[in-house]
This record gives sequence, C-alpha cells and structure tokens, in this order.
Amino acid sequence: MLWTLVVPVKPLARAKSRLSDTADDRVRPGLALAFAQDTVAAALACPAVADVAVVTDDPRAGRELAALGAGIVHDEPGDGLNAALAHAAAAVRHARPESPVAALNADLPALRPMELARALEAAAHFPRAFLPDAAGIGTTLLAVAAGRELDPAFGTESRARHRASGAVELPLDAVDSVRQDVDTGDDLRTALALGVGPHTAAVAARLLGPALRADGLEAGRHVRPAPAVPEHGQ
Repeated sequence: MLWTLVVPVKPLARAKSRLSDTADDRVRPGLALAFAQDTVAAALACPAVADVAVVTDDPRAGRELAALGAGIVHDEPGDGLNAALAHAAAAVRHARPESPVAALNADLPALRPMELARALEAAAHFPRAFLPDAAGIGTTLLAVAAGRELDPAFGTESRARHRASGAVELPLDAVDSVRQDVDTGDDLRTALALGVGPHTAAVAARLLGPALRADGLEAGRHVRPAPAVPEHGQ
C-alpha cells in the first residue's frame, strides 16, 4: 500500500512564532523552511509513500520543496490549516482516487523514513487513524483509507479532538522521529538529540550555534544522513 502525503506549510514569515525563545524574526523563516525540507525529503524516501503534496502559498517554500520532488497545491480557500488540508486532500484524491491519504506535519526535522513507514503500516489497519505528538497534546499524522474523508482537526489539543471525532489513536513506540514536532526551543533541542536532517542542521549550526553550544549540543554531532529519495510511481 502506497500513501499520498499532504504536508501543510504556512507562509514562512509567520511560521514558528513560539520559537522566539531560541530564534529571532530573521532566523525563524529559514528554520521553518529547513524543517519542511527535511520532513519532505524523509517522507519521499519512505518506502510506503508514493508521493508528497505540499499545500502552501509561500513562493519560496513552494519552490524549494518542489525541487525536492514534492507536488505543490495552492492553499485554497485560505481559511486556515484544516481547510487547507481538506482542500489538498481533495486535490490529490482527484489524481490518485485509490490511494490512502495522510496529513503529516511539516515540522519533523528528525523524521526517519522507516519510522514513518511503520506508522503508516499501522494506520493501514483502520479507516482513519492518527499519531499524537511527543507532548501528548497535538497530532503529527492523520491517515485515512481510500474513499474516506480526512476530516482534519489540527490545532490546539488536536489529540483529544481527533480521538473524539472517531479516529483511532495509534499506540506505537519507537517512532519518536514521527512524533517529535518542533514548536519551542526545547523541542528543537530534543530533535537535535534525535538527529535532524541536513537542512535543519546547517541552519542551526549557522544561526543558532552559540545557543546550541551553551546547551552542550554541537549541531554537527546530531545530523542524520540525508535520505536517498527514490523515484516513485514507476
């Protein structure tokens, strides 16, 4: 079973405001883009993934993520995250009506392809399923079978809202990289300890080096190799 993933990326200038404790306004857009690049690259390298569609209206993000091999869906009707995900899911369903679809957060810089494959394999047993984030409050992955509505409820306390909507919570361990989204400086330090992708590592080393060293985290020691991205659909 090969999945189509939908990854939402908000305008970079407005992204990751909660990282203000670690990165200032000049740094955050580049950091948010790096998170998305490492997330998309790892997703495309996942053997369970057929393709990735990024939903965004940010020209820079669209250009850089398309260069990695992602398809770009324009954010319509511009009515927030869940509306964007529902629109993108409908768009990819038009192209691949028999494919299961999953929404995946764009801020998973430590994402590992095989851990994502394990989460998607577990989700394939249910009509609609989700994976909570590392904090146990939000959601990083929402997956639905072919023909089912995504019905996303991301945002504040989305774990409880997805559970209340009837989605099955996946009781998985050893998928830390799929659950570790990055909203705060502490989240970033945890992701670095797991091992982030090369885009995030480069930005962190260049722009956040002194802060990381103060925490005893040498960015160069926490880089996972860039995954080889296969050509899907062949």
